[in-house]
Amino acid sequence: MTDETNGCLDACVPERTDAYFNRTRAVVERFGDARVTYAVFLRRPVISAPRLMVEWLEAVAESRGTSFGIDLVHPEGTWVGAGDPILYLSGSFRQIADLETLFLQKIGPPCVAAHNAYQMCLALPHVGFLAMDARHCAGFEMQDMMAYAASVGGNAARREGAKGFIGNATDATAHWFGAPAGYGTMPHALIGYARSTLRAAEMFHETYPDQDLTVLVDYFGREITDGLEVCSRFPELAAAGRLAVRLDTHGGRFLEGLDPGESYAALERHVPGAIRHYRNEAELRYLVGTGVSAAAIWRMREALDDAGFEPVRIVVSSGFGVDKCRVMADAKAPINTVGTGSFIPDRWSETYATADIVSYDGEARVKVGREFLLRPNGQRRRNGGDGPA
Repeated sequence: MTDETNGCLDACVPERTDAYFNRTRAVVERFGDARVTYAVFLRRPVISAPRLMVEWLEAVAESRGTSFGIDLVHPEGTWVGAGDPILYLSGSFRQIADLETLFLQKIGPPCVAAHNAYQMCLALPHVGFLAMDARHCAGFEMQDMMAYAASVGGNAARREGAKGFIGNATDATAHWFGAPAGYGTMPHALIGYARSTLRAAEMFHETYPDQDLTVLVDYFGREITDGLEVCSRFPELAAAGRLAVRLDTHGGRFLEGLDPGESYAALERHVPGAIRHYRNEAELRYLVGTGVSAAAIWRMREALDDAGFEPVRIVVSSGFGVDKCRVMADAKAPINTVGTGSFIPDRWSETYATADIVSYDGEARVKVGREFLLRPNGQRRRNGGDGPA
C-alpha cells in the first residue's frame, strides 16, 4: 500500500481531516480516553466494499502503536440495506477520533460503484465487462478505488452466474481483476495517425502479432465498411475469434447506414418485441437513437454474419451505465464485451458514508434518531467479525 493509494498515513492525517475531529482528539487527550464503537453505514443500498478502508485503518493503527477492532457485519461483495451498518469499528477514542473524515472517504464511493457494477453485470449476464474508468477519475487514488469497486461488483454478479468484469484498462489496477496487465488495443488517436482504420489495424498487428485485435470502427463514420475491410484483411484472426470490432459511435450521429426508420427496421428484423413496450425518452434513444444503440449493434452483427464473419466479436462502449445495460438486455443486443466507466456514481452525494459512535466504554449511547444502529443486547448483528462489541 503506497502513500498515493492510502491517502497518506499518520503524518498526513491532521491536515487532511476535518478540524473538529482534530480538536476532539485534543479534548479527549486532556480529559481522558474512552473505548468507543462506531457504526459505519450508507443511506442507500450498496454492495459492501470495505477493504480499502479496513487496510488503511490497520496501517494507521500499526503506525500509532495501537489496534482497532473491526467487526465486518457485511463481508465484501454482499448486499447491504440503506442505513444498515456495514461494520463496527472499536478502539481508543483518542486514536480514532481524527480518522473519521479519511476512513469514510474510502468506503462510501467504492460501495456505491460496486453496486452499480453489480447491477450492470446482472443485466447482461452473458457479457464480459471491462473497467475503463481511469480517464474519468480525479487522480490515482480514485482510479484505484473505482477499479476495486468494479472487481467487487463483478465478483458478486459472477456468484449469481454472470461473467462480470473480466479486466480493466490500466496496468496499475489490473491486480484487482487477477490480471497481469490492463486490456486495450487502440484509441481513436492511433486511427487518425494511421489515416485509415485498416492501416491502424495493420500497424497494431505488426507491433503486437500475438495479441488479439480489437479495432475501433467509428472514426470515419464507416463502421460497417471499415469493419468488414479489417475482417477481410485478417481472415485467420476473424475465423479464430481473435478479432473484434469496437463500436464507440458518439451521440451526434447514427451508425453507418442507419437513421430513425432504418433503426426501427433493424430491431423489427431481430427483436420486434423490444420496440413495442412503453419506453421513456432515454430508453428509446438507447434502442433506436444516435450513438451505440441496440439497433446499431444488431446492424453490425447482421453485416458481419452476412459477410461470413460470425466468429468476429462486438465490443461496445459509450455511456453504458445500469439503465443502458438493462435496455440492451431487453433488446437482446448481440454484445460480447462492454467497456465502461459509467459504473462510477452519477450522483456523488449518494456515496457519502456516515459513522456514529454507538458505545462509550461499553455503554450504548447514540444521538436521537440513530437508535437503529445499536446492536441488540450489545452483541454482534450477523456475519461474525473479530472486533469487540
